[in-house]
Amino acid sequence: MNQALFIIPFYNEGKRISFDSYREIIDASKEIDFLLINDGSSDDTLDILNRLSEELQNSTVYSLSQNSGKAEAIRQGILHNPKEYEYIGYLDADFSTPVSEMIKLLDYAKKNRDIDIVLGSRVKLLGNEVVRSQARHYFGRIFATIISKLILRVPVYDTQCGAKIIKGDIAKKLFDKPFLTRWIFDVEMLLRYKMSYSDSLATVKEFPLEIWIEKGNTSIKLKEFLIFPFQILKIYFHYDKKKG
Repeated sequence: MNQALFIIPFYNEGKRISFDSYREIIDASKEIDFLLINDGSSDDTLDILNRLSEELQNSTVYSLSQNSGKAEAIRQGILHNPKEYEYIGYLDADFSTPVSEMIKLLDYAKKNRDIDIVLGSRVKLLGNEVVRSQARHYFGRIFATIISKLILRVPVYDTQCGAKIIKGDIAKKLFDKPFLTRWIFDVEMLLRYKMSYSDSLATVKEFPLEIWIEKGNTSIKLKEFLIFPFQILKIYFHYDKKKG
């Protein structure tokens, strides 16, 4: 069984992708396989990804014919990858979470075999480099409080950080069915896990990132923030019915 796969979804990132930087970062992590998902981009993203795949043995490309959103892109990557991996991780294309931090999450998971899911957490601690706008930080804290208290009912600090490591067999189960939402699927994923595994409080851990730097031109637009409350309600009623 292969050790680890990192999935990175891309949508119209042609102007933001530095081919040389990506090649250097992926080539420096030869122990990791990278699956680059083109989420129906209409620019030259796919061409750049194909060039990376041609030059790097540990990099492959999976292209979706139309834009489906981050949740579905990652789901398709997990389900359609032909190899079996002990661990599957995913991170954002802008490397707000550097690959070096993802490897720390992976190392933590490998040293703690009883842990099924490791969540990267953007906690501002003395000595680390977590850079976020104040607006996104405060929105994130409000969102996390609502999710922790009303939806998950477990004390999770940061569900929305784009860095996750999951055991491969469990990832395939959790991502088997489409998600209800495009951007807060992490909450659904954790709900699915909680409903399937009774010891979830002991087998999911948050890992504080030492480096997380918010990049400009985020893919999440204002309208996405405005519909978050409706997405939360959608998740709540859907999974509450399942519990009943």
